[in-house]
Amino acid sequence: MNDPYETTESHLERLLGRALNSFDLPDTMVDRLESALAHDSSLHSSHHSAALHRTTYRHAYLLADGSSLTLWELVHNSGRGGARQHELYVDESEARLAASRLRSEHGGRTGHAAISGAAPEADPGTEGLDAELELLGRLLAAPPAVPSRRYVPDDSADHARRLLRRAENPDRPGEDTARLLRAAFAHHIGQAFGRQCLADARDAGFTLYEHAFLLLDGTELSLWEVEHTATPDGRHMCEVYEDEHTAREAMELRARVR
Repeated sequence: MNDPYETTESHLERLLGRALNSFDLPDTMVDRLESALAHDSSLHSSHHSAALHRTTYRHAYLLADGSSLTLWELVHNSGRGGARQHELYVDESEARLAASRLRSEHGGRTGHAAISGAAPEADPGTEGLDAELELLGRLLAAPPAVPSRRYVPDDSADHARRLLRRAENPDRPGEDTARLLRAAFAHHIGQAFGRQCLADARDAGFTLYEHAFLLLDGTELSLWEVEHTATPDGRHMCEVYEDEHTAREAMELRARVR
């Protein structure tokens, strides 16, 4: 994947310029990358199926102060008409999580449920949208499937900041919540729901995540992230809510109304 004639500066410019989520990268990291002297890119993992092609690359940089820095790039063909899209992540776990989201969204099209314990997705047939919405409603009411929390201290305050920054819903948590999360020192991400269904007679994916944060005073605080493609142009949209009930209601509303 390396071009021996490409400078590290032009490589970074190309990498950041094509990433859909480059604005999510911490500002401090982008500033450090400006001093990169050399780089190396390698294939980390790859998956190909009839519905999805995704590949993860590892980009390592040598900085002027002698330290190193790594970016993880996820490349997939889930854009409109199978267009290739690029995403960048700070650590491998975030890249793996993003890859699993793609897998669950596109896996739903094979007729298998994307969450544990659910029945195979019904064939819409003549029932069409009503049958899909009824099924989605039952799943939304199901108990959460979040596993036991295992907190990881990994720039958790910055993770919370980036999560709130990418939320597009006007009723997202405000400054009071953001202020509390500045004291987060560990966090855990768990998937509570994932499903492909019809929304407005078009295929759409819905995924619900709990981002649980452990604060310096020993208390816990959770944010609930809804990722979906129930948008007019089919693009991914992120919404963040302060409680699970509101997040599930938002998913149900998105499935019914565009």
